Amino acid sequence: MRTVAWVLLVAASVVGCRSAKEDTGTQSSRPGVDRRDQSPISTNADPPVQYPPNLFAQRVEGTVVLRLFVDSTGAVNPDSTRIRESSGHPGLDSAALSAVPALRFAPALRNGVPVSTAFEQPIIFQQPGTGETAP
Repeated sequence: MRTVAWVLLVAASVVGCRSAKEDTGTQSSRPGVDRRDQSPISTNADPPVQYPPNLFAQRVEGTVVLRLFVDSTGAVNPDSTRIRESSGHPGLDSAALSAVPALRFAPALRNGVPVSTAFEQPIIFQQPGTGETAP
């Protein structure tokens, strides 16, 4: 049960991608038309990040901010991945990095065209019922 509650929190953090530069986007005036400029969007049904069991048992929490590079097809280049901000716990940082090859994204769009981009992705390790929610 603990894993399920945690996975829901990670799902919220993985879905909320933020571009490295502020993405203002332009909204079409026609209803139902997608934005022409948008950051990469997670397509993972379930986040592939695993909360290290020993850190979960010790109630260790933290947020790892990864710097990812996604190409114009939405594929993550694992070799370009870096930790932008450490959680302060090597085990959480390692768990976030080890999930990168399984992360899937729809590519960023600029003027409606898929493009490669670098962006920051927070991975939140949080115990159920601790109050804060993922951004």
